Amino acid sequence: QVQLVESGGGLVQAGGSLRLSCAASRRTFSSFAMAWFRQAPGNEREFVAAIGWSGGSFYYADSVKGRSTISRDNDKNTVYLQMNNLKAEDTAVYYCAADPSDVKVVAGLGDYWGQGTQVTVSS
Repeated sequence: QVQLVESGGGLVQAGGSLRLSCAASRRTFSSFAMAWFRQAPGNEREFVAAIGWSGGSFYYADSVKGRSTISRDNDKNTVYLQMNNLKAEDTAVYYCAADPSDVKVVAGLGDYWGQGTQVTVSS
């Protein structure tokens, strides 16, 4: 079992930045691909970014490409999402997910999910 705890959300003005963190409970964190998803009210959950277990593979949604960077620190069992130039449409609850498979985690089929952290961007 892997427990994921997100943090770093909050209220920020448009054009600002936030760094989200997702801490994992399992020592084998380094063997998991990690992803960020988000869900805005009334919308379906959507993929944001993912990183492979080694940190050598990256995947981004077009909506955040160039504005966001996903990274991981396997020594700290933590994955990060740095978001810059935030827009009102980035407002959502952000979730992290984990799975041994890059394919599954990008597809939203990861075995493990966190509880989410709220990001609100004011325009």
